[in-house]
Amino acid sequence: MNPSHGWTDYQQRLGRVIAYLHEHLDEPLDLQRLAEVAHLSPYHWHRVYHALHGETIAATVRRLRLQRASGYLANTALPVEQVARRCGYPNPQSFARAFRTSYGMSPLQYRQQGAHVAFRDATAAHAMPEGYPVELREVPRVRLAGFDHTGSYMAIDKAFERSFVQLAARGQMRPDARWIAEYLDDPSAVPEKQLSSRAGLSLPADAEVAPPLVAFEVGGCVCAVLRHRGPYATMRAAYQWLYGHWLVHSGHAVGDAPVFEEYLNNPRDTAPTDLLTDIYLPLVSGSAP
Repeated sequence: MNPSHGWTDYQQRLGRVIAYLHEHLDEPLDLQRLAEVAHLSPYHWHRVYHALHGETIAATVRRLRLQRASGYLANTALPVEQVARRCGYPNPQSFARAFRTSYGMSPLQYRQQGAHVAFRDATAAHAMPEGYPVELREVPRVRLAGFDHTGSYMAIDKAFERSFVQLAARGQMRPDARWIAEYLDDPSAVPEKQLSSRAGLSLPADAEVAPPLVAFEVGGCVCAVLRHRGPYATMRAAYQWLYGHWLVHSGHAVGDAPVFEEYLNNPRDTAPTDLLTDIYLPLVSGSAP
């Protein structure tokens, strides 16, 4: 028996569960169906999931549902009742209780006061949002191994999950690995189902990258770096401010490379309001006046 292969097999099975959840967050949680997706015994699969993922399946579903909800609240005008239904909550009251527990405020308060509001107000005032300075940084090239992803950027963790499983199976998973994703399309211009991105974990420059993993690189240029604090789903306003205000007033020109993000803490053990993400906007060196 190969213990490494066995571990990888379980992670791959549970990875299918994560993918299934993303497609069915608006439906009731059915543990029997999830056991079938994982091809594991209904008596044991949830214990395996909890042991390997560090959270119960109920906690995962709650986190993903509220993550999706925060995106609807920040980026659409959908009524709270519709947001609740689209995210699998039977009524606005149960949704509001769950949201307040994780985000520290009601859904309506979040829509009016969340992290996205600072960027929208700053864009309207042609100013810099308080507490969000942009740093110009010479970013060394980072080599990564991961997977391409097509579809909603909010489901990028499916690509991260596959990357982690493959690297761990090869003994290449490093405790200091950086978790980075690059985004090739503008979600305001490309239909969600057609969005292209890729996600991966950093590797030493001389490490071998074997299929099905895909090797890619980011950095190797000057970047404008914005550190965002708060839920992933509400960064769209940060991007709008970064491109629509900071860039056009900075005197810099964008480089011929996609924007990328580095995730500095783990959503499984970090409150949504405390998540830290560095947004890297590649620039042309020497483009400032």
